Amino acid sequence: MAKGERKRALRGRAGRMKGGRGSGRATSGHVRLWGRHAVEAALKNPRRSHRKLWATRDGIESLDGELPADFPVEYADVTDLARLVAKDAPHQGLVLECEPLDDIFLDDVLKGDDPARPLVILDQVTDPHNVGAILRSAAAFGAAAVVTQDRHAPPESGVVAKSASGALETVPWVRVVNLARALDEMAEAGFWRIGLTGEGEATLAEAMPAGKVALVLGAEGEGMRHNIEAHCDALARLPISSAIESLNVSNAAAIALYAVATRTS
Repeated sequence: MAKGERKRALRGRAGRMKGGRGSGRATSGHVRLWGRHAVEAALKNPRRSHRKLWATRDGIESLDGELPADFPVEYADVTDLARLVAKDAPHQGLVLECEPLDDIFLDDVLKGDDPARPLVILDQVTDPHNVGAILRSAAAFGAAAVVTQDRHAPPESGVVAKSASGALETVPWVRVVNLARALDEMAEAGFWRIGLTGEGEATLAEAMPAGKVALVLGAEGEGMRHNIEAHCDALARLPISSAIESLNVSNAAAIALYAVATRTS
């Protein structure tokens, strides 16, 4: 089906106009996503259970593909949609309420047999924009998963999804109770754990092995906790200019993932 035909089919199948407005907040236990890339990726993800889509007609037209004939859609204007999302959030005419993704277990990720695909471990990175951006870089450079500790990471949310630009639906996000224990399990699975810190004596290139890599990053300012550093096989730094003290954690993750993807030995 040509793209124009897809859009016509989508508009024709979008569901009947429903009266009333949304409540302004997601139903308890559900997730509200917004923005074209985040919503489109969620709609295409077979692991997602969807509840309702609020949209402008232009927002519906921007989607690539068709909605099921009985998909619950409520048409709304831009002002109405703004009430459904975070203040000043760029919803692009699309707001989707859905179920959270099912839990992904570390054991399932560690069974992967492609040694070129790294893991990204985040220690107390709580900013949802940073976590979303790291998910996006993880998708771009083929990371096997992003791993966080349950208590010190943001929940699945529209902010994370928008910053991830669709990667929330494609990159496994593993939440663990004990990050140090998870790092031990990674070592047992053959991963070389590299903690990124400005105090590392070796550069990342010098610390990079040929086999499986787990990149460990801490929160901005505080960095990794000492216990997490102690569970790394090596501590390494990015060779940045002395003119700047440090990089944003999402930028550091992107550079480190690129370095893993382009290693030659």
